[in-house]
Formats: sequence, structure tokens, C-alpha cells
Amino acid sequence: MKDDQRIAVLIDAENVPYANISGILREITRYGTPTVKRIYGDWTKQTASGWKSHLLEHAIIPIQQYSYTSGKNSSDSAMIIDAMDLLYEGNVDSFCIVSSDSDFTRLAVRLREAGKYVMGIGEEKTPTPFIASCDKFVYIENIDKIEKNVQASDEKLNNKMKQQLSSLISASIVDLADENGYVFMGDLGNSIIRKHPDFDPRTYGFHQLTPLIKALGSFDIEERKIPNTNVKHVYIRNK
Repeated sequence: MKDDQRIAVLIDAENVPYANISGILREITRYGTPTVKRIYGDWTKQTASGWKSHLLEHAIIPIQQYSYTSGKNSSDSAMIIDAMDLLYEGNVDSFCIVSSDSDFTRLAVRLREAGKYVMGIGEEKTPTPFIASCDKFVYIENIDKIEKNVQASDEKLNNKMKQQLSSLISASIVDLADENGYVFMGDLGNSIIRKHPDFDPRTYGFHQLTPLIKALGSFDIEERKIPNTNVKHVYIRNK
């Protein structure tokens, strides 16, 4: 996903804590510019009152959707209709669906079928089908780790985690390796996310992929300086 993408951000107010919205929007700006920011809910409910100051601060447009049936999320249909309108208007490059509700699985699939990049943001309780339907999925809990400046530590990696991660990374290296067995770290990260949209080094206590892989101790890592620059590219291969 290019960082100059115009992103339509559609937020399900009934399935996202308002206390997290600042961090969520900062996360989205890592991937592009949120040119559309809409949030859906029944704003006549007292439980929605906590959103007011956050909507004003971040210029998010609230969309009223009445709850016609008790216990049913009222935002689903309005978000889906707006997403399809935005798709056909052609003024955005990608979509970010902020919700922990699996009801948006088919919407994410449909947007991707139309060639749009779809990012999902939700809590760790988000059902797997919605996560799998996105190009990338970010857990709100991982965004919190950055907001709270959680320090990286290989102590958070138990043996089972190390084995699972090493197997995933090793298989991905085999898929992409050059004649010397090396893979550019950026390509490796993209490959892993295609297989597992919710993969995120922050889940394991690391803000970036390279320190996480170094902590595993199972791979050779090589830094290659680009001639006439101070830029270094990181490459990795299986030991």
C-alpha cells in the first residue's frame, strides 16, 4: 500500500472504544491520507455521548442510524451502503473499516474484488473471517502498546511463539529467496502479511520486524548499504 493513498475511514461506533480513536487515526496515517472520515451509530443513545469531543477534535462526520431492532448493530447497513457509494464514486484509493464485527466480512471481500486495498482495525476479539477478508488487519491492543510506549523485549517470546514465528518466517524466506538464499526484509514482511493479515511485530512486544527476527536467533541478517547514500537495506536468510 502506497503512503499517498486516499483512504475512506468508516467507523462502527458500536464496536470500537472511543478512547482509542486518536491512536487509531494516527495508525491509519501511516498508510495514507484519510480523506473521508465517517462514524456510524445511534447518536440518540446515552452510551454514544462519550464520542462527541472526539468527533469534533478529529473532524469525523457522525452518521445517524437508528436501532430498529433491540440487540442488533444498527450501523451495518448504513456503513455498507456508504462504502459502495464511495467505491463507485471513485474518489478514494483504499478503505479502512474500523470494527470488531464479522458482519463486515462480505463488504471487505467485495471492496477487494473491486481492486481496493482494505485495512481493518478492531479488537483482538474480532472474528477470524473478517480479519482474513482484509489485506491488513491491526489490533487496537497493538496500537495501545505504541501509545503507552511499551518497550520491546525478547522476554515476551516464549518457546512456542519462537517456534511458530520461526516456521512462518522460514517458509516465507524459502518462497522468495534469491540464489544466495537472501530475501529483502520489506518483501518478507509483505509476504507474511499476505498470508496472515493480522501479523504485527507489536503482538510480540516489538515495534518492527527486524528486531523481532533478531530476537529469534534463527536467521542470518545482513545490512547492505546503498552506494553514495546513508541508507541501508536489510536482508535475511535461513541459517
